[in-house]
Amino acid sequence: MPLNFVQSSTVFWAEKIMRKSLANNLVITPVKEEVKRKAKPGHTYMLYIHVPFCHTFCSYCSFHKFYYNEEKALQYFSFVRHELRKVKEQGYDFETLYVGGGTTLINEPELIKTLEYAKSLFSIKEVSCESDPNHIAPGSLRRFRGLIDRLSIGVQSFDDGILKRIGRHEKFGSGEEIQEKLLRIGGVLPTTSIDLIFNFPGQTEEIVLRDVITAQALDIDQITTYPLMQSNLMKKSISKAFDSQKSDNEYRFFELIRGAMNQYRPINGWAFSRQEEQLSDEYVGSHSEYVGVGSGSFSFLDGTLHVNAFDLDQYMQKIANEESAVIASCAFTPKQRVQYQFMTSLFDGVVHIDTFNQTLHTNLERTMNKEIAMLKLAGAIDVSNGMIVPTEFGAYVSLVLMREFYTGMDQVRAMFRPQAALEKIVNL
Repeated sequence: MPLNFVQSSTVFWAEKIMRKSLANNLVITPVKEEVKRKAKPGHTYMLYIHVPFCHTFCSYCSFHKFYYNEEKALQYFSFVRHELRKVKEQGYDFETLYVGGGTTLINEPELIKTLEYAKSLFSIKEVSCESDPNHIAPGSLRRFRGLIDRLSIGVQSFDDGILKRIGRHEKFGSGEEIQEKLLRIGGVLPTTSIDLIFNFPGQTEEIVLRDVITAQALDIDQITTYPLMQSNLMKKSISKAFDSQKSDNEYRFFELIRGAMNQYRPINGWAFSRQEEQLSDEYVGSHSEYVGVGSGSFSFLDGTLHVNAFDLDQYMQKIANEESAVIASCAFTPKQRVQYQFMTSLFDGVVHIDTFNQTLHTNLERTMNKEIAMLKLAGAIDVSNGMIVPTEFGAYVSLVLMREFYTGMDQVRAMFRPQAALEKIVNL
C-alpha cells in the first residue's frame, strides 16, 4: 500500500529534519588538548573495536577501511590491545563488545588474542562480530567458541545479478554458493545473523521476496534488512555499478519484507529474530554511551561524540606515545542529545518515558512536544502506559531517521579519512 499524503509528508519531514540537524549541528572540531576520558561510577557503557582492513572494497560501502596488509595488521592489533589497556586504566568496564570493520575476521589469530585480552580486562558477557562469506568456514569459526556470541555475515543479496553489479559475485561466490556456506555453519556459534540490503537500483519485488524467503529457509537466527544508504561519498560508485539506473521502492520493499517475515519478529527498525532473547545488531539503540577503540572509531560519552584518528600511522603513533587516539570531538546540546536518544530508542522499538527522563534529566514530552504531536498525528507512534511505541508506519519512520543518521556520518568519515583511501573509494 502506498504512503498517503500525511505519511508521505511525515517521511519528507523526518528526512529533512535529520539532514538539517546533521548539517547544522554535527560540527566536528579538532581537539586542542588531549581528551582524557574517565568512566563515571554507576554508568553502563558498551565497547566498540574497529578492524579497518578488507581484501576487496565493495561499491556501496563507505565504512573506514584499508586494503589488507599482514604486517600492518599485526602492528595494528597490537596497538588496539594497548589502547584497551588504557581504557581499563580510565576506569571503564563493559559487559557488551561489538567488533566492526572492515573485515573483522581477516586475521583470526590476532582477533582471538584481542578478544581474549578484552575479556581478561573487562566483564564482557556478549560479543558481536561482523564477517563476510569468505571467513565463515566451520573449522575457523569453531576457534571462536566462547569468544563470539553473535556473528553477523554480510550477504547483501542471494541474487546473482545484484551480486555481480555490486562486485561481490567474483569475491564471495554465487548466491547458491553462499547458501551452501551458511548451511554448514549452523550451530557453530550461539547466534548467526545475516545482512541483506534492499532498494538497489533496478531491484524488483521478486528479488527482495526471494532473498527474504531464502534467508528464512536457511534457519538463520537473525536477519537484518538494511535500506541502501547512498551518501554523497558513495553515489558515484553506486551509480556506476548500476549503469546510472534510478529507482526508489524503499517503503514498498519495507512493507514486503515485514509481511514476509513469517518465522521472525522485529527487534528494531530493520532487524528480525526467531529467538526470544537476542543480541541487537545496532548498538546505538540499546547503549546510550559507548567507547570506541581503534582507527576511525567513534565514542559517545557524556553528550560528546569523539573521533579516533583515521590515519593508521597517526593512530599507532598516538598510542605508542601513551596519548589519546581522539583527534576531534562534537559536543551535543542537551536538546540534541534528547533528540538523538529519542531517535535511537524509537528505532529500538520502545521509549520508556520515565527511564528516558531519569537518564537524561529531562522531560521528554515537554522537550519534544512538537515532534511527538506530529508523529501521533501521522499515526507513527502510540503513547500509553508510560511508553512511546512505533506503529508499523512508525517503524518505517524510525528506519528513515536512522538511515539518514548513518548516511550523514559519512560527513565525518570524509573529513578525516586519509586522502589516498578516499580516492580509492570514490573511484570504485
